[in-house]
Amino acid sequence: MGAAILRISLFSELYLRYVQASLRPYLVVSGVVLLLLGVVMAVVRRFSPAGAEHAEHAEHGEHGEHDEHGDHDEHAEHGGHGHDHHHGPRVAWLLALPALALLLFPPPALGSYSAGREAAQRAAQGVGTFPALASGDPVELTLAEFSSRAIYDSGRSLRGRTVRMTGFVTHGDDGTWYVTRLFVTCCAADATAGKVEMRGDDAPPVDTWITVTGTWHPKGRLGSDAAWPPVLDVSSVKRVEQPADPYEQR
Repeated sequence: MGAAILRISLFSELYLRYVQASLRPYLVVSGVVLLLLGVVMAVVRRFSPAGAEHAEHAEHGEHGEHDEHGDHDEHAEHGGHGHDHHHGPRVAWLLALPALALLLFPPPALGSYSAGREAAQRAAQGVGTFPALASGDPVELTLAEFSSRAIYDSGRSLRGRTVRMTGFVTHGDDGTWYVTRLFVTCCAADATAGKVEMRGDDAPPVDTWITVTGTWHPKGRLGSDAAWPPVLDVSSVKRVEQPADPYEQR
């Protein structure tokens, strides 16, 4: 388990599939502590009286020496347990399989399946004015920033602006498609989904990561359910690699 934690947190950025970047030091420390505990327990077991006795018996052919009647009688007198009481059952090694699986086959980041299970959740904020956008087009926005401005900004700061954002593709039941991101507060366990409807271009395959450029398409009354999900009129779509950190901070 310690090796698995260090693999995803110290030697790669796979930990970003599970937790925020700020938690990396804690994962590294946890992995080191687990490895040290394993080493300490192995040393203690090897050099403890029981461990040394077990090693000595193994070295001198314990099973051969017990062929004599006296040894058999002594073994029976103690209930037939011998030295087995010093060791856990072999089936306990199966507990290592989950850690081994994480070490060799780390699961992917959450995607369209998780997003599809989320109810339509919007930020708990009222309608109001937002700070002015940066100058120049296209302006880079996270999906959360675009959604908040599209649904709640009474100043209509998105009007007439070309925006660019990145996310993965999800499909709706009626032929619509969306650019989607998962928002986290702490880790993947608390992830919620946000999406922007795309219009004016064909849908890429589900779970494809894309960077899309376009203009805001006003929809519904500000702050109402009719304004969600916001809409983007697409001018260009570019396939990209999944970012190292696939989640947006909520």
